[in-house]
Amino acid sequence: MAYETLIGVDALKDMVASGADVFLLDCEFELGAPAKGPAIYAKGHIPGARYANIDDDLASPSDGSNGRHPLPAPVALAAWLRMQGLRAGQQIVAYDSNGGAWAARAWWLMRWLGHAPVAVLDGGKPAWIAAGLPLETGMPLPVHSGDFEPGEPLVPAPVSAADVLANIDTRAAQVLDARDPSRFAGEPNPVDPVAGHIPGAKNRFFRDNLNPDGSFRQAGELAAAFTALLGEGPAILQCGSGVTACHNALAMAVAGVPAGRLYPGSWSEWIADPARPVATGAE
Repeated sequence: MAYETLIGVDALKDMVASGADVFLLDCEFELGAPAKGPAIYAKGHIPGARYANIDDDLASPSDGSNGRHPLPAPVALAAWLRMQGLRAGQQIVAYDSNGGAWAARAWWLMRWLGHAPVAVLDGGKPAWIAAGLPLETGMPLPVHSGDFEPGEPLVPAPVSAADVLANIDTRAAQVLDARDPSRFAGEPNPVDPVAGHIPGAKNRFFRDNLNPDGSFRQAGELAAAFTALLGEGPAILQCGSGVTACHNALAMAVAGVPAGRLYPGSWSEWIADPARPVATGAE
């Protein structure tokens, strides 16, 4: 059985115990503290997991105008995945300790590269620990290279800043902003030099996709929430830098509602050009 959205701890435990062919990606990360993710990984991760750094592995370098986490070049990401041992058709399970906030980026990227069997561990590492399952320490050991090659994308094509700018007038799609409500409303925040949101956007804080224990809400509950925001229309998904927007993309897939298009540059790219309009307040 292939998992393409979420996988529960029990299912992953059984896969690992049976020797099933599973490729684990630990996506621990903390915005503004780039050394913290690898340190958390080294302190304890699910046995066999490889570490995926949001800054270095799951993004390309920022030039100051293209957002904090531009999409990696597909050929570069595929090469890195092969170096980690990924093989064609192998089940991927990505996880973190933050409700899937970072792991969802890996999920979206793998779908973008045409790899269908990829899922996020529901509840993440905390759920694994709560189930009494073991962790291992240290940094990953070298592995034999895999044979993974990218295929046709399984997600809608990303949109550019120009597309989002044009959409302000046409309102052809509803922009959903995954940042927390205070940042969306325009309250000062050290993360971004300009506060506010894209005009016409609606706020769908990614944590609203989760239960208090960090697991995803039920599909019907998520479907009702996204339908209330979007109606029957399409969505453009954004956040601060195109990372937690992927959490909304994953939640929409769990809910079974039509997929939105990711705006990878998101707010950090949007505000790099002072000519682009900014709105404040709750919408």
